[in-house]
Amino acid sequence: MKYSYDRAPIRKIPLSGFLSMVSVRNKRIAAAPDSPPVSEYNANRLAKSLHPEAQYAKIARVDEHRDARSFTLVPDEARGTKSLAFFRASQYVSVGLNIGGAVLSKPYTIRSGPGSALGEDGTSYVLTIKRTEPGYASKWILENWKEGDAVELSGPLGDFYYDRIRDAKTVVALAGGSGITPFFSMAEAIADGIEDFELTILYGSRTAEGILLREELDAVAARSGGRVKVVHVLSDEEREGYEHGFLTAELVRKYAPEGDYSVFMCGPQAMYDYEERELQKLSLPRRRIRRELSGDCIMSEPAKVKYKLTLDIHGYRRTIDCLANESLEWAIERAGIKAPTHCRSGECGWCHSRLVSGEVYVPAEVDGRRVADKKFGWIHPCVSYPLSDITLEVFPTA
Repeated sequence: MKYSYDRAPIRKIPLSGFLSMVSVRNKRIAAAPDSPPVSEYNANRLAKSLHPEAQYAKIARVDEHRDARSFTLVPDEARGTKSLAFFRASQYVSVGLNIGGAVLSKPYTIRSGPGSALGEDGTSYVLTIKRTEPGYASKWILENWKEGDAVELSGPLGDFYYDRIRDAKTVVALAGGSGITPFFSMAEAIADGIEDFELTILYGSRTAEGILLREELDAVAARSGGRVKVVHVLSDEEREGYEHGFLTAELVRKYAPEGDYSVFMCGPQAMYDYEERELQKLSLPRRRIRRELSGDCIMSEPAKVKYKLTLDIHGYRRTIDCLANESLEWAIERAGIKAPTHCRSGECGWCHSRLVSGEVYVPAEVDGRRVADKKFGWIHPCVSYPLSDITLEVFPTA
């Protein structure tokens, strides 16, 4: 087929100008260096250093506490990690584990302040793990980790950190047990001048002897210039210099400032259930109440029923057993399959998978799915429990 078009506009283009552009282009090509063009820009390198998919570390030190251990992790340069990524105070890392053939990851808060990732003599993270924490991952770590061991970590994750746009200038922190670790990180950040807000920590423990990191926490508060205050609350004994009872709304009112403030809380699920009721008495705006969600959602009911869980991973299909009281994520890991997961509490969305068939139960308090997710059958396996045989399409990250 022959096309006809008006050639007049083309004839008006000055050919000499075009030819001169060709000449200039050829000269620049000839003068260009022989080295290949940049394959990665500085901005990309910075982004990867701040948000690495994986980090390799080794245990440089182990400190014993009354009912916990602290592990100081440093970069494992032999495996390619020259420095550990910077983090916001109270963020966590997901630790990769292989326990008896079960491949899993477990989130732990970086207890040290962000300054530990800015050291001129090297970077480090400190993870503090309590012996009474539920789940076999923490128990296995406490029984097996030792100085010199290699550890695989994710980059820093989570949004349970202070944000001056979102949060009030003063934070009242409610902590229980190992839930003190994110607030310890915040306290260090304030003492080091990295963060700029007032922090009052109401720390609930059973007895004075059972207070985790008491001396270390007092030392950080002492060098904060009065910006970090720690109030110890004992439930099982009365002592001079301590509050007695639980972390009540009345206690928050006693130590909170006049006017605007935020409440952050971190602790076991039983504490959250109690605090949700107590905090309603304060009539705080919902945006002023934050809680840390990283960690396993655990069903207390005994497993009486076993279902079949069929996984579709890029066309590879495998069927495994899944108990009624364990999350789909636990069943996948127990079978030795590496599936994407980080927070283990339905918050981060990293384990986002498609429910092809079957029915699951998702506790309302950890159901972080969007409306579209629910409509089109997407679930978070870390907080989804089988109510029938399941077929699940999983999208691994590697």
